[in-house]
Amino acid sequence: MSQEELTKILEAHKLWGATVGEQGERADLRDADLRDADLCGAVLRDADLCGAVLRDADLRGADLRDADLRDADLRGADFRWANLRGADLSCSDLRRASLSWANLSGANLSSAYLYGAYLSGAVFVEGWKIVRDEK
Repeated sequence: MSQEELTKILEAHKLWGATVGEQGERADLRDADLRDADLCGAVLRDADLCGAVLRDADLRGADLRDADLRDADLRGADFRWANLRGADLSCSDLRRASLSWANLSGANLSSAYLYGAYLSGAVFVEGWKIVRDEK
């Protein structure tokens, strides 16, 4: 997929999200080859990336909330600071992926392959709150 095609899909998806589906179009990137893609800061909330190849892609700071990433090849992808809250990563290959400081709360990681993934500072549980009992 060319960068121009990807840019059009991302713009239509961003409009789709901003207008709650009234305009634009939900990103359908199922089985797309996005190897080495620059998706830094991309808005892909609710996008369909099932089976996509995002090997070594730059997804730093991307919004992937509730995205479908089942069976995706995410080897070596950079998800630092990405928001993956509620994303479906089941059966995905995350070997050597950097998930440092990513929000993974509510994400489905069942059967995901995480060998060698960097998880330093990753958030897996949302809503931690310290409550003081002051008498």
